[in-house]
Amino acid sequence: MGVRSWIEGWPVYRQFTGADPLGRGAAVKSDGSRTLRARTETADRVVKSICPYCAVGCGQRVYVADEQVTQIEGDSDSPVSRGRLCPKGSASRQLVTSPTRQTTVRYRRPHGTEWEDLSLDTAMDMIADRVIETRRRTWQDTDANGVVLRRTLGFASLGGATLDNEENYLMKKLYTALGAVEIENQARI
Repeated sequence: MGVRSWIEGWPVYRQFTGADPLGRGAAVKSDGSRTLRARTETADRVVKSICPYCAVGCGQRVYVADEQVTQIEGDSDSPVSRGRLCPKGSASRQLVTSPTRQTTVRYRRPHGTEWEDLSLDTAMDMIADRVIETRRRTWQDTDANGVVLRRTLGFASLGGATLDNEENYLMKKLYTALGAVEIENQARI
């Protein structure tokens, strides 16, 4: 490559000698950047969603190509976020596409040293059996003075910020119906 071709390939030279003196268009594009395409261009469809991280409910546009999430960005039609996402919301694609994401139920028995995979039905049955037994064992119908309590202090709930509003609402209703007193969410802690 000669000096002249190197200088002509320099964006500042193209900017001052070409039709783009402000450097906002073709003058500043390199050969490499001309071949780049946005991840959103290759999407088969765009699905509107809500960010799962907190209770704000920012709108998201999820770009899907070949049944894989390729990009997530803010939804400018959302009255809540008007197209903006916080850093966690902007990185929510990793929540779905990370190669380290667990997609099976993992269980380690008491005093065990190894994890084992369980079917979802088995895990749900184990959880239900334990909740029912704990509630039965720790139920307080009245106190020593006869005051009606109808509660259990045997279990509590701590919701997470990756649950959406609807999931947290249903968890609150479930644990209240079970008689739990300690129902909290990490967003309040």
